[in-house]
Amino acid sequence: QLQLVDSGGGSVRAGGSLKLSCAASGNTLSTHCMGWFRHAPGKERDGVAAIDSDGGTSYADAVKGRFTISQDKAKRTLYLQINSLKPEDTAMYYCALRWGLRCAGVGLWRPAYPYWGQGTQVTVSS
Repeated sequence: QLQLVDSGGGSVRAGGSLKLSCAASGNTLSTHCMGWFRHAPGKERDGVAAIDSDGGTSYADAVKGRFTISQDKAKRTLYLQINSLKPEDTAMYYCALRWGLRCAGVGLWRPAYPYWGQGTQVTVSS
């Protein structure tokens, strides 16, 4: 049974930083695409960053230059470093896994992912 566990969220002031983590357990394959999505109240759940098993990355325009996605394959952990936080970054953040397939241009597309973490809340105050 594959499971994703998100952590690292919190409440911070604007301009601060957070590092989110997503630990994968259970059977996994070397080929994958993993992504981070966020869901703010009243909005859709949108993709913010994705990474291929070979390290290729993609980012939403709204977070380019501030968010960095990375992975530690040995620890089976996905990370999202968030810098220069803004109040509009406030949302529940979810990691997601596309198992056995690369991102192939759909890394920020929610329907591409069958596996999801439980989410971790990020709240940014001005």
